[in-house]
Amino acid sequence: MSAAAVLQKVPLFGQLGPADLQRVVEVARERSYPKNSVILFEDDPGDALYVVAEGQVKVVLIGEDGREVILSVMGAGEFFGEMALIDDEPRSAHVIAMEDSTLVVLRREDFQPILAQTPVIALALLKELSRRLRRVDEKVGSLVLLDVNGRVAQLLLELADEAGGERIRRRLTHHTIAQMIGSSRETVSRTMRDLVDKGLIAVSRKDILIQDRAALEAAAGRA
Repeated sequence: MSAAAVLQKVPLFGQLGPADLQRVVEVARERSYPKNSVILFEDDPGDALYVVAEGQVKVVLIGEDGREVILSVMGAGEFFGEMALIDDEPRSAHVIAMEDSTLVVLRREDFQPILAQTPVIALALLKELSRRLRRVDEKVGSLVLLDVNGRVAQLLLELADEAGGERIRRRLTHHTIAQMIGSSRETVSRTMRDLVDKGLIAVSRKDILIQDRAALEAAAGRA
């Protein structure tokens, strides 16, 4: 898929006209990363925005004991490193390829002049930063207020909402979910089985289907 086709699917660039989109494409670079490779290290200089063209990556914090906390999992059409376009601070987390991945890279020095001259991109960037800040608030709240069952339910609802329906097609193991909600794989496995047994979700090799949203929302404390 061409860089133009990838960028058109990203909310940050989706409303650009052909001429403005072409300006972005001209400064974009494509990079490939094999599974389990580190794309960014925490505290690296923040000098670029990355858009996932193919594959799946995770944004993680790694403790001194090697334990990982997954902040988010991103697939095709999603982006990270946007704060590098605004400030000169180092990276706030590691980003690791969960499978072979191809990314479109926009370096700050190339992109900032375009950002300054294209208000629609600047507005879209602010909206995305606001959305992600709200998600952080929600995640902190769920970690403090919800048990594991509620945290799993909250995560599934968030992923379904991002997908725009009731079906989650991201490839997430129970171990990955556990790292996202601050629990153990064994506890997550029991919780997922319980949700299946109660008819709230259906799980296949390809996806997770929410079958009873109202009950899942009640479990997540939304009702």
